[in-house]
Amino acid sequence: MISDIVRVRFAPSPTGYLHVGGLRTALYNYLFARHTSGKFILRIEDTDRARFVPGAVENLIDTLRWSGLTYDEGPDKDGGFGPYIQSERLEIYKEYTTRLINSGKAYYCFCTPERLKELRESQTEQKLQGKYDKHCLSLSADEIQNKLNNNIPHVVRLNVPANEIVTVHDIIRGTVEFDSNTVDDQVLLKSDGYPTYHLANVVDDHLMKITHVIRGEEWLPSTPKHVLLYNAFGWEIPEFAHLPLLLNPDKSKLSKRQGDVAVEDYRSKGFLKEALVNFVALLGWNAGDDREFYYLDELISGFSLERVNKSGAVFNIEKLNWLNFEHLRQKPVHEVISMLRTELKSSDFSSYEFPDNYLAQVIESMRERVSFVKELLTKSPYFFQLPAGYDEATLKKRWKEDSHLLLSKLRDNFVRLSDPTKEDFENSLHNTALENNVGNGKLIHPLRLAVSGMGEGPGVFDIVAILGKEETIKRIDKALSVLT
Repeated sequence: MISDIVRVRFAPSPTGYLHVGGLRTALYNYLFARHTSGKFILRIEDTDRARFVPGAVENLIDTLRWSGLTYDEGPDKDGGFGPYIQSERLEIYKEYTTRLINSGKAYYCFCTPERLKELRESQTEQKLQGKYDKHCLSLSADEIQNKLNNNIPHVVRLNVPANEIVTVHDIIRGTVEFDSNTVDDQVLLKSDGYPTYHLANVVDDHLMKITHVIRGEEWLPSTPKHVLLYNAFGWEIPEFAHLPLLLNPDKSKLSKRQGDVAVEDYRSKGFLKEALVNFVALLGWNAGDDREFYYLDELISGFSLERVNKSGAVFNIEKLNWLNFEHLRQKPVHEVISMLRTELKSSDFSSYEFPDNYLAQVIESMRERVSFVKELLTKSPYFFQLPAGYDEATLKKRWKEDSHLLLSKLRDNFVRLSDPTKEDFENSLHNTALENNVGNGKLIHPLRLAVSGMGEGPGVFDIVAILGKEETIKRIDKALSVLT
């Protein structure tokens, strides 16, 4: 066996943001490692220098930490198998490439881009599969050495054997077979000295003792190349598990053209990490029941690769919104207060001071009405400042000819209250209605409009109890002066 314990890795390329598909790959690796008491490794695959984005590595690490997916080994956590950044392992790849060349399993290729282009065009015209024709495999040792001495640009290719069936055992998809005649003599080492994904991936997985390769379905066609490389080296092959594609609602592959695909986008919009992780976990996996709400420790406990689906998983933003609502609803109030204070600092209310007990009351009153913390500000701004105006539709519908007089009498009754509770405000309004021979609604709607400027929200007695007597009377006075 490769290792006595499960060792899995998440190996992103630092090309910008972390795609939600990448987060799912990281999550499934993490869950599998934690479920089996194994190791979760972060490896940075930065050998494609043309696509490298400065700062992307730091962003990846920050995003993983924000998501709660702590890795056991990585660029800043040496577990004895480093370096964990591929650009720092170039000499290792060159050494193993030389081994393959010496054993006849790989060869130098000096073909120019022009020749390769002509070859592709010819194969296209003949309706043949586009693959290298092994032209340089027939070069003599003297020819090769002469070209090397003259610094002729070259790559190193794998010498794929003909007429073999390459068998891939996949935990999710079962046994998948490929004909080696359809596998190209892939480039292992590029002309700039950097390895291709295929070489670096296999060498690193072997040296880091990776037991299970859990990655996206898009890598399945490359897997026979990797199996052939393992065979060429004489190494034990890890177990594979290829995850289903993520799809848009129209069943096309998830892309930025149809919405946000970066974890950072959802983070900046205020989605909770618990909700996003919960949602992503269900994109291709289920525990065999109808349950949809999970915390991370529950996902760890119930996860298995055998319950990952083969078919594509549809990214349903409505479900993510619902999960965010549910997770926010279950959050302890002190955590929500902390997040709310962060929102307040960057809001129009940043200059105001609000004690924790006041914010706690606001949060509890709005629990069932918000899916995001910032909606506490956008849906109930009246808790943080005087109403800037009064909703026109509500004013037209709810402010009647006698509203001014009735609200004025209610105001006078509120003044007589001493340190009133929610029930005291409610009783006072009820008594005012009886005194004036009207229904409670004739007072409730004008009162709500006066204190909030809106026609909907929590119960009006909750609002006035949170605002308090002085602030409530102040707002009624303003409404009476404006809504004449």
